[in-house]
Formats: sequence, structure tokens, C-alpha cells
Amino acid sequence: MSNLKRQAEVAKNASLKMFSLSSEIKNNALTAIAERLGERAADVFLANAKDMEEAGRTGLPMPLQKRLLFDESKLAVVTEGLIRLTELPDPVGKILLGTEMDEGLSLYRVSCPIGVIGIIFESRPDALVQIASLCLKTSNAVFLKGGSEALHTNRVLASIIEEASVAAGIPDGWITLLESRTEVTEMLGLDEYIDLLIPRGSNEFVRYIMEHTKIAVLGHADGVCHVYVHRDASPDMARRVVVDSKTQYVAVCNAAETLLIDRDIADSLLPELAAALREKGVKLHGCERAAEMLSIDRVTDWHKEYLDYEMSVRIVDSPEEAIEHINRYGSGHTDAIVTSDRETAELFMNAVDSGNVFWNSSTRFSDGFKYGFGAEVGVSTSKIHARGPVGLEGLVTYKYKIYGNGQIVEDYASGRSGFTYRPIEG
Repeated sequence: MSNLKRQAEVAKNASLKMFSLSSEIKNNALTAIAERLGERAADVFLANAKDMEEAGRTGLPMPLQKRLLFDESKLAVVTEGLIRLTELPDPVGKILLGTEMDEGLSLYRVSCPIGVIGIIFESRPDALVQIASLCLKTSNAVFLKGGSEALHTNRVLASIIEEASVAAGIPDGWITLLESRTEVTEMLGLDEYIDLLIPRGSNEFVRYIMEHTKIAVLGHADGVCHVYVHRDASPDMARRVVVDSKTQYVAVCNAAETLLIDRDIADSLLPELAAALREKGVKLHGCERAAEMLSIDRVTDWHKEYLDYEMSVRIVDSPEEAIEHINRYGSGHTDAIVTSDRETAELFMNAVDSGNVFWNSSTRFSDGFKYGFGAEVGVSTSKIHARGPVGLEGLVTYKYKIYGNGQIVEDYASGRSGFTYRPIEG
């Protein structure tokens, strides 16, 4: 048996023990992790400095370096997320449905952990803390594989989380850090032990994972997000929403990559929006009409996730054309409309096939932490089980429980007893 398979077996056993953990134990563990991160902040920053130095030496693109950085502000955010998680209700053991099948025979649908989750994520050390904490709160064991650029930081963070949580009563072996692509390949074959995989990355990467494993996959694909400025938009609001969506933080999957604007207002408003974006350092690429108007290069690929200070621009003739463009070239992540017309906004939000659709607000709100979920393991572009920011509710499944008093099916088959199917309130 390989070392990774042994770790998977240990993780599976740990997950079975975690099914019965009390909310108090889990919340105490989350608090202990937050405290330990503060105590060992210097170790984390030193490890991150090594990763950042190596990233600079090897020429890691600047957007990825921004993701890689783990500083005081990142520590404050993950610590706040840990504390916020302790304040949220336990997602495990919630009664989702109650039915009296007959007198003395009750059926309940109850939320429960998934088991062992394998998560592959990018070069964001803060994501490791968020993912691990969500798995702990939902009583799931976890295999974590971050980007190799964050190796030193991830090692320290994983050791802190493991040390603090196990001391607080979480079963040993519940968290495992993978460090090589070889281990990822081997993990794909561990369907006997791992219940769910969550790959974060491009569509091609997610498809590769799906095609090479028997384990269920929850896809977190790329973020080709759009802002559509309708002809009835407030110019000032449009500028604020577009600029924030693109530039508030460019190296993330919920940053807008394409600006769509109505033909009726393009002549008057597009130059103003372009100027505001250029002031922030954004390079624009456009459709034929936009390229001519703004003297910019033509777009060569509308399904483009820049993750940098670049953006595509297209002038459209109608809301329907904007919707058609998004559904064709988008990634199903997050798309926004700016308009004062409610009817058009509702059409857009109903017809755009994405996990997150916004009216008059920045695409950057598409985030589990901002939604009040405490954190997220990713933004799912899948449609089954979980969609959008995957927080606590996306990391649990359910089981059915029947409480009886000696009932047997033969009595109902013969007609001696009958089902009542009354809902159980509360």
C-alpha cells in the first residue's frame, strides 16, 4: 500500500469519527486555529517570504504573485473568517424534512457530512485556511493540494491547523497536504476513500479531472465575468460598478473580464468608461465598433480570463444580444447588469445561465465571505449539488432516518395499515 493510500485510509476513518463531533468541539477547534495562527504569524510570514522570493526569481506573473502574498491583511481576513464560522449554525444534523408516514412511523431528511473531500486550488495560501476551516465545520476530512509556488507557506499553515485542531479534539489524520502532481494523479484513483473532488482552475483542468477519476467532481472553473451596461443605466453608477468589477482586485475569478454596452449609449458613455478604466491602468481590447471608437486592438478570444489589468469590450444592439453573448462566451460564474429598468434587469437575471447574477452591483460581491458564509471552498460553475460560492451548505449532503415502533411493510401491502403522510412541523 502506498503512503498516500495509507493516508487516505486514515482520513476515511477520521471522517467517520467526525460525523459525531459536537458543535462545541468544532467551534473550539476553529477558535484554537485562529489563536495559533496569530501566535505563529512570524513563521507564516517567513515561509511566505521564501515563496515570494522564489516567485520573483522564476518570473511568476504578477497576478499570481498577488494571490501568493500572505501578509497581515490576509491573516486578518482568514482569522475573521474562522471566528465568523464559529458564530454560524452547525450545518450538520439539520432537519431538512419531516413527515409522519403513519402514527408512530416518522421520516426525516437530515443533513450530514460528505466524508473525505479532495480539493485542488491555486497559489493562494489564504484559500488553504478557508477550505480547511469549512471542511472542519462540516465534519469532513480533507486532502489539500495548493499551487507549488506556495509550498513553504502551505506547509506551515497546514501544520498549524493540524496541530491546533487535533489538540482541540478533532481526529488525527483529518487534514492532509499534498505537494506534488504525482500525488494528485494518485489521488484521482482513490475512489474507495475519497467522496468528492473540487478542482479550482480552468475549464480544461476541471474537464481533465472529471475524465480521469471515478470520484464525484464539483467543478470550479475559470471566471469569465461580464458587466452589461444597459441603455437605461445611470452613467455614474455604470462607471462605479464597471471600475470596481474590473480593478478592485484583478487577480481573482470574480473580476469582470468583459464589458458589454448598449449601442444607444456607446457614443456618449463608452469613452468615459474607457477613460476611467485606463486611469486605473486597464488595457482594452474591443469588437470592431469598439476598437474603431477607442483606437484599441481587436479582441481575438471572447472567452478570455485575463486576471490582469486587461478587459474586452463589445457594443451590443440589445439586452437579448448581451444575454446571448454571455451564455455563449461566459463561464457560468458571475455576470452583472447596470440599468434603472427593473423589467430588463429581471430578464437579464433570469435568462443569464450563471451561478451568480447581479443588478447594479459589482461582480466582486460574488464571494462566500461577502455572502456571509464565513468562507468558501470555491465558486462552483456546476449546476448539481452546489452552485455559486460553495460554503457550509455545499459541503454537506443528507440521509433519511425513519423512527418506527415495529412497523412492517406487509401490513401496508395487505391494507391492514395505511400511510398518512402528514408533515411534521418544527
